[in-house]
Amino acid sequence: MSSLRSRLFVFVLKYRHLLKGQLKRTNSIDWTTSIPKLREEIERGAGFFGKLPDTFELTAVKLGNLRAEWMRPAEAPKDKAMLYFHGGGLVVGSISAHRSIVAKFVNGTGISALVFDYALAPEHPFPEGLNDSVAAYQYLLNEAFKPAHIVFVGDSGGGNLVLATLLALKEKNIPLPAGAVTLSAWTDLTNSGESFHSNSEVDSLCWKDAQIVFSKYYAGDNDPSHSLISPLFGDLAGLPPLLMYAGNDELMRDDSTRFAERAQKAGVDVTLRIGEGLFHCYPACAPMFPEATTAMNEICAFIKEHVGEKP
Repeated sequence: MSSLRSRLFVFVLKYRHLLKGQLKRTNSIDWTTSIPKLREEIERGAGFFGKLPDTFELTAVKLGNLRAEWMRPAEAPKDKAMLYFHGGGLVVGSISAHRSIVAKFVNGTGISALVFDYALAPEHPFPEGLNDSVAAYQYLLNEAFKPAHIVFVGDSGGGNLVLATLLALKEKNIPLPAGAVTLSAWTDLTNSGESFHSNSEVDSLCWKDAQIVFSKYYAGDNDPSHSLISPLFGDLAGLPPLLMYAGNDELMRDDSTRFAERAQKAGVDVTLRIGEGLFHCYPACAPMFPEATTAMNEICAFIKEHVGEKP
């Protein structure tokens, strides 16, 4: 059974728009939804997940035309990094909107994070965001980071890119990172998971129908079942160790459960955590309730272990 604090937190999430003076929040997406306005709403809510520690150094980086940012804690090892893929359904989200979330992983590991603004749909459909993701990893390799000292981390749509990037790197015979962590990864843009329907009433936190609209925006004229669009359908053999999280009550729960099952059958070292009574990307809410704190501690231990730091 989920904790009392987590249940109270879910209640606050449902009605957080009232705390910001809004009578109603955006709870559904359709073909008429203004994407620029939606992006603005995401930016305004960026501080909900906490503040950036004063001791962290932020350094802007240009990777060709790609905007990126290093988040470095004091005395961070210079030869180890996490590459963070921000969420937002491949349509919204940014470096700035995710700083407070990324800071939790950085603070818990002492490892610097490189976060990047990949191209967003619908202006930039597949494969542009994926190409940017590969370029961000290639930047780390060009900066002399060893694959064995890099871990990928991503939430939601960013989780999609984490897994799709691993598949793309494998296709290109580029050495893979030491491991990867996903929070509520969107692995199936055909939205064929049973939870997409069975959790449609209980999941009141994710935007209704966003997966349908955003899938079309991102896939464009391509088949959404393409393995680099929907990594669930890819050849998963040879992927590095994976740590995956999803909430039992979210629409995309089965995107993680099915991916983990297929990865395990392919011989991948994969650990899956499903939070009972919990929601999309719940570990990002640490330390606000115990389940999120436990998840964050486990994630940070995984990252440190796989980049060669002592847990």
